[in-house]
Amino acid sequence: MVHTGAMNLRIYWITWAVLLVMTVAMLVLEWRLTIATLLVLPAFLIPARRMGRHLQAVTREQMKRNASMGTLMAERFNVSGALLVKLFGRPDQEVRNFGRDAGAVRDSGIRSAMYTRLLFVALGLIGAVGTAVVYWVGGRMAVAGTITTGTLIAFAAYTTQIYQPLAALTNARVEILTAFISFERVFEVLDLPNTIADPPDALELTDPRPSVVFDHVSFRYPSGEGVTLPSLEANPAVHPAIEVHGHPPIGVVDDATSADAVSAEDGAAPPEDPEARWVLQDVSFEVKQGELIALVGPSGAGKTTIASLVSRLYDVTEGRVLVGGNDVRDLSLTSLRSAIGVVSQDPHLFHDTIANNLRYARPGTTDAEMVQACAAAQIHEVIDNLPDGYDTIVGERGYRLSGGEKQRVAIARVLIKNPAIVILDEATSHLDSESEHSIQQALDAALQGRCSLVIAHRLSTIVAADRVLVIDGGRIIQKGRHNDLVGQPGLYSSLYRTQFGLNKTAV
Repeated sequence: MVHTGAMNLRIYWITWAVLLVMTVAMLVLEWRLTIATLLVLPAFLIPARRMGRHLQAVTREQMKRNASMGTLMAERFNVSGALLVKLFGRPDQEVRNFGRDAGAVRDSGIRSAMYTRLLFVALGLIGAVGTAVVYWVGGRMAVAGTITTGTLIAFAAYTTQIYQPLAALTNARVEILTAFISFERVFEVLDLPNTIADPPDALELTDPRPSVVFDHVSFRYPSGEGVTLPSLEANPAVHPAIEVHGHPPIGVVDDATSADAVSAEDGAAPPEDPEARWVLQDVSFEVKQGELIALVGPSGAGKTTIASLVSRLYDVTEGRVLVGGNDVRDLSLTSLRSAIGVVSQDPHLFHDTIANNLRYARPGTTDAEMVQACAAAQIHEVIDNLPDGYDTIVGERGYRLSGGEKQRVAIARVLIKNPAIVILDEATSHLDSESEHSIQQALDAALQGRCSLVIAHRLSTIVAADRVLVIDGGRIIQKGRHNDLVGQPGLYSSLYRTQFGLNKTAV
């Protein structure tokens, strides 16, 4: 790309050099005809301005429609999306939506091509008019004997030579204007401030056995402005830039608004929404090395948010999160996240082999270490029975494996990473009781001597926790051991009775 840009720049300067040489030669040959020729030059700017604006608008619309069709394909035609579409009996409607987007892309492409051809025709017409003016003025001068016929013919040849590079320069200006539309979208991404970044004097987490401390932490999620692309915030519709019932295209962003939205200072914190509710309020607790702390509470209580703050996926709004005695905002992200292993409720697997997904935790893992981790996670036999074993491609998001198998692969991946801090976010939610019991034994051994946070709705997975923190409404409302809390009136005993007394598997 750099080489191509340098070549275009050389062509640009060569074209100007040719124009300068031709103009000097024409002035030497006949200055009056030269003035007549140059009088036509401003006319080259008229189609460039008018067509340039139209091509900019069409190019912007074309990119929006392409983005809309790409989003549709990524969301609706992937494995999970296609399965959902079929289960809800909506394939015909999705085909119509795709046809509508594809037709819009086609129409905008045709309009772009037509405007381009009109520009070429207009520039050619102006050049022809300029040549005709030279022949008319020069012909009258030749009849009057002011210049010779040979001079007229030579001058006409020079005129043709000077109009061709002028047309090329005019067309280049239009191409640059339309290219700026691509730059707008590229710079929109590049200028998006990175809200979670290393401080200039970031510290390395050197404590091999760090503790985790929440010190009066309060948190609410930031507003969309500053953390997502302005074009996405202004374009919530599934099919953007599509005219509906004669209204303007959905998702067309005003240039000034878009420019203001992306002009935030790089690295600035995202603006906080004063209307956003507090997800966590004044949360304080400590997890020492070798302790297993369980977070229990209803859905939406803030348990997963606590785990996200430890890994610094978000920054706290108030208070501090300390790892190894250091505020996580003072630590380098690489050293912090290298010390943390997370198994989420819906683990993500890349469209790659099982072995490569496992080695993502530690690239230098040997086959023996990989088999040992999978055996501990109760997944080795399943993998070994596959036709390609550890070289089996798991498919997009691991769709070729069951939910329980994906979770066990994710557990094996964390065991390979061997982190100092382990966070289990519903890590056994997709397992049957027998598999859960076996993996729980493996996890008990893997969590020995580590800082462990376990988030669970199934209370059977956290009975042996050193402490249980009951979260509700973003606050810690109860804390203690399971045996102590289950006998006390409150939310925990209610959750326990609901699950074990009414045989429900989730609370």
